[in-house]
Parts: sequence; structure tokens; C-alpha cells
Amino acid sequence: MPKHLLNPNKWIDLYADYLFNYTISRVNDREMAQDLVQETFLAGLKSMKNFKGEASERTWLISILKRKIIDHYRKINSSKGKAEVRITSNNDSETEGEWLEERVADPFDKTAEDSMQNTELGEAILNCLSKLPEKQAEVFRMKTIEGVDTEDICNELNITASNLWVIIHRARTAMALCLKENWF
Repeated sequence: MPKHLLNPNKWIDLYADYLFNYTISRVNDREMAQDLVQETFLAGLKSMKNFKGEASERTWLISILKRKIIDHYRKINSSKGKAEVRITSNNDSETEGEWLEERVADPFDKTAEDSMQNTELGEAILNCLSKLPEKQAEVFRMKTIEGVDTEDICNELNITASNLWVIIHRARTAMALCLKENWF
């Protein structure tokens, strides 16, 4: 016998406000939030036979809503190609198990103008990188461009972590100044 039973006749009274508040904080659009909550209720009705009763009704509806929010961002991303959705689990005690969706720029979405600007920026970066002292350039390249871990850089270059951060700070400062003068 399942621990929890579904009662769709009470969903709107019991959960609509909670689901709306949950959604509005993630999509920041009242109309879209309302649509997503309605889609969640509809999907819940359609999949009632799949409810196992292992979670509460509200938890089950939230899990449906999370998928609706993800689908919403996927739809935006596929039509615009401007962002991807990253999902991370929140581990603080009050919201444990809740998921956070973040919109992040899509590095693979390039228009012709973007490609030209990126080529120019790439050339400017390489030009500015060549003006840095050798060690600063190497640390900047490894950390910022290649994304090498701090520990690996320190081991390879035989420097301490604090020394690395001083070098990277100086390199970034010099790069920002150089790019400001030569590219912007």
C-alpha cells in the first residue's frame, strides 16, 4: 500500500501558490510561470498511474515542474541558441534536494559577426599575451585559457599556490590593460 495518495481535486488549492512561487524565481516571467504550473498539473493528471506513493504529492509535483522548467529553457535555447541550462543540486539544510537552474552563454553559438569579433579578440589576446613576461604568460595561458588545475600548474612550474595567484593577478591586470588599449 502506498504511503501517499494523489488527490488532484485539491492540487490547485494546496499547491498552486507554492509551485508558482517556485517557478517565478526560476523563469522571472509571470505568464510563463503560470503556464508551467498549469502544464505541471496537466502532466500530473496524465501520469497519475505512474505515481508510486514513495514521495509526497507536493514533492512529486515539484519533480514534474522541475522537468517542465528544464524543458522551457531547452526550448528557448534551441530556438535562440543563446544559452544552455546548467543544473546543480542545492545542499543547504533548508532547501536540500532542490535544483538550481542557471542560464549560461552557449560558446558554440556563433553568428558571422560574433565569429569575426572572436577572431579579432583572439588575435588581440595572443598579442597581449606575447607582451607579458614569460612566466606570467605561461601561468595565464595554463590557468585562464586551458583551465589547468591550480595544483597541476604549481607542480609543473614548481611554484606555491600563493605565488601562482600573485602571478595570475598580475597577468590578468596586464592583459586587461593591454586589451583595453589594443582591442576595445
